[in-house]
Amino acid sequence: MSNKELSRQIISLVGGESNVNSVFHCATRLRFKLKDRSKADKAALEKTLGVITVVESGGQFQVVVGNNVGQVYEQIIAETKLQDSDNNGKDESSENANFIGKAVDVISSIFSPMLGALAGAGLLKGLLALFISLHWIDAATGTYMVLNAAADSVFYFLPIFLAFTSARKFGANPFVAVAIAGALVYPAMVAAVGSPDPLTFLGIPIVLINYSSSVIPIILAVWVQSYVEKGFKKIIHESVRNIVVPLLVLVIVVPLTFLAFGPVGDMVSQGLASGYTFIYNLSPLLAGVVAGAFWQVFVIFGVHWGFVPIMLSNLTTLGSDTMIPMLAAAVLSQAGASFGVFLKAKNTKLKALAGSTTLPALFGITEPTIYGVTLKLKKPFIYACIAGGIGGGIIGMGGAEAFAFALPGLLALPTYFGPAFISVAIGITVAFVLSAGLVYVLGFEEPENESANNSQATTMNVESETVIAKEIIESPLQGKIIPLETVTDEAFSTGAMGKGIAIEPSTGRLTSPVKGIVTTVFPTGHAIGITSDEGTELLIHVGVNTVRLKGQYFVKHVVEGQKVEKGQLLLEFNIESIKAAGYIMTTPIIVTNSADYLDVLKTTEAEVQNQDYLLTVVI
Repeated sequence: MSNKELSRQIISLVGGESNVNSVFHCATRLRFKLKDRSKADKAALEKTLGVITVVESGGQFQVVVGNNVGQVYEQIIAETKLQDSDNNGKDESSENANFIGKAVDVISSIFSPMLGALAGAGLLKGLLALFISLHWIDAATGTYMVLNAAADSVFYFLPIFLAFTSARKFGANPFVAVAIAGALVYPAMVAAVGSPDPLTFLGIPIVLINYSSSVIPIILAVWVQSYVEKGFKKIIHESVRNIVVPLLVLVIVVPLTFLAFGPVGDMVSQGLASGYTFIYNLSPLLAGVVAGAFWQVFVIFGVHWGFVPIMLSNLTTLGSDTMIPMLAAAVLSQAGASFGVFLKAKNTKLKALAGSTTLPALFGITEPTIYGVTLKLKKPFIYACIAGGIGGGIIGMGGAEAFAFALPGLLALPTYFGPAFISVAIGITVAFVLSAGLVYVLGFEEPENESANNSQATTMNVESETVIAKEIIESPLQGKIIPLETVTDEAFSTGAMGKGIAIEPSTGRLTSPVKGIVTTVFPTGHAIGITSDEGTELLIHVGVNTVRLKGQYFVKHVVEGQKVEKGQLLLEFNIESIKAAGYIMTTPIIVTNSADYLDVLKTTEAEVQNQDYLLTVVI
């Protein structure tokens, strides 16, 4: 399925565009906030080709699609009126979520849009530190200064990035929020931190703090900004609102941030870093075991976002973080489990899936591996948690540190470069090898075939051959059977669009050949696309070149996204009028994803009625 088709399917199955308050994405998931959860068809989404699984957490309806999530998201934004943002529209799921759910929702909404920039910049910082230690580059050269500026700017100006994403989350003006953050890192204010002369605002002493790379102060400031803005918008006349409201917000929120929110936020950051350090110092070994064993469990429930501010606070206040290296063991153990499934599996589709998800897992993207392979098979996930705990314990006991933020994985290795780097190398190797070994030796319950859970497996006799039928396609028309290769349109006759058959209709009634969802209704009404509940994708094209009629003589009875039953009327058309206009009525019925199946078998009858047997999709 193309990203365009997948995006349409997803929007349809979450209840349509009108049911979506907001949507954004992280590394592998589309994160929806829905108005009415009951309108979303979770079961159908999980069966949709291209969707790995669906997770509900933190008031969000999360559709996991894997590494192409960015392209699917872009298609959703392009084809809908949804904005490229996460607004603060009200939705019942978020309103009714508990405190932890709301906190996770806020943190993920703020940090996930900038995760790629953070990880990329952190990796560049790690590489530069490695190159300097190996004497491959001189810190005094312009080359280093340019690359270091590129790597360090994201972290130095982190409050500005967070201001923008926080404003989108809290429903505040993002440009005013960026102005507030700019004040926090304004050169004169940063320079004043080291000055012996005290600063006051209207006689009130200012606690001078360097807010570069800080996290919590700006989030608190933008949260307050959102309420101040909403209050003034209610009382300021619309003729001057766009000028006066930002003025008042800046005059009120910036001083309050320096006087109150900033120092309080800094205390919270310091407290988080100190609290984590205290727990870590009690037993680095135990901390590593817990992090390595349970990190992917946190990922499944979506609560892993709660640790991101702690990691960033550690990097900001302590200069390094010990949590990130331990998490690398959890990531590599899942990659190892997937690789073990790849080596052990006899089912070709499972083997291919395990092999394809191993590589992204090595680089820190584990959700396709978890939801597509290890968690579905259960035992591999458990083996990976055990191996991750052992590997994490080795890393924790070795005292490894990360000196920049990056997604835990092989690409992040330069960020761990330091005296305890060897413990990371040993820990992730043990996690990967042990996990793969446990899966291969102890095994798992392998599904006999890919269609066991979601297909109608029947044995039948078609064209004198015994086959396993994944799905039976009924005839959508009454008329004469025409071999597809004789259709005058080469797009169909050559098989470029997929395997199928053609019908010369004798009546102008087109009915649904399957139970499923209408994925495409051309505006002209001459063609309809349907995806069955079993995953078969069909295109029915009434006549040849009939698009030129611009809808004349066609009457549509369904719309895109509509669920249909077998035999339900989809379309009516006037055969005589279309022929009189000079068009051929031969109608191809194509299985557009026929490449996913062993074969598409056809009826041997010369003529068919509506709902007669027409095609068999063979697994």
